[in-house]
Amino acid sequence: MSAKITEWGPNERHLTDRVSVLMGENSGAYPSGNSVLIRGTSESMLIDPSLTVYENGGAPIMVDAVVNSHGHEDHMPCNGLFANARVHVHAEDLPAVQSLDGLMDVFGFPEHIAADQRIFFEEEMHYTPRPDAEGFTDGHVFDLGELTVTAMHLPGHTRGHSGFHIDGGVFFLSDIDLTGFGPYYGDVWSDLDQFEQSLIDVREVEADYYVTFHQKGIIEGRELFVSMLDKFHGVIGRRHGEMLEFLAEPRTVAEMAARRFVYRPHVDIPFVETVETRTAELHIQRMLTRGEATEVDPGRYQSAV
Repeated sequence: MSAKITEWGPNERHLTDRVSVLMGENSGAYPSGNSVLIRGTSESMLIDPSLTVYENGGAPIMVDAVVNSHGHEDHMPCNGLFANARVHVHAEDLPAVQSLDGLMDVFGFPEHIAADQRIFFEEEMHYTPRPDAEGFTDGHVFDLGELTVTAMHLPGHTRGHSGFHIDGGVFFLSDIDLTGFGPYYGDVWSDLDQFEQSLIDVREVEADYYVTFHQKGIIEGRELFVSMLDKFHGVIGRRHGEMLEFLAEPRTVAEMAARRFVYRPHVDIPFVETVETRTAELHIQRMLTRGEATEVDPGRYQSAV
């Protein structure tokens, strides 16, 4: 399948004369997202081509380069659709773009759900390996002709998760998505401390427009951005406090996962237990380091505060 030039109409939101957002279905709610299209004088770039872009069959212009902000399935449904474009991702997440096995490693799914997830990624999310993908590092500058895009490494969500400064006052936040759900760090390639540092670092970014891949979409002005970011960041502390309260009595990680501190009780998706387990493990590690909890028996933890 080859990408074609398609008409997006009002679903393409122009931020500047060279930068626009291709809005995903349902405001970019998963499994779709909001993609950023950049028109330089020598090349064009599409950041995180979403499932909606795939379903529409392409973008409003020819695309020379595709950038995946990180190695999650919803950020690369079009890596195969734009077969003639270069593909770039941070070097830390390169395996997830180059092969399906590499993508599976990011999540660390248990064996009983891994096979179904592989099928979902291939058939529903249109995952296509790009062994030719190129890795970049923090501060890499893409020169598109009279316009540059500069990568900012913001790890924690995944090892290579990145945001992008785009000339014209635009910053793409990717999955620092500012939703009420809060930060997601539930994969084996996730890191709580790194995510929190990334939230501190991105708070200093100055832009006219901040763009999230999911739901919030386009945020205009730094004041609103900072307010939303602080609320988003605050979810980490709230989760941590709720876990400490739960550990008033000795608990195992399995009991914490069953209690659910990330997803609501009614959410029924195959990987809930995996995400809840990984999240609990990261918070317990933080508690032990801070002296907030102790391991009272092998595998059983209790609050010390």
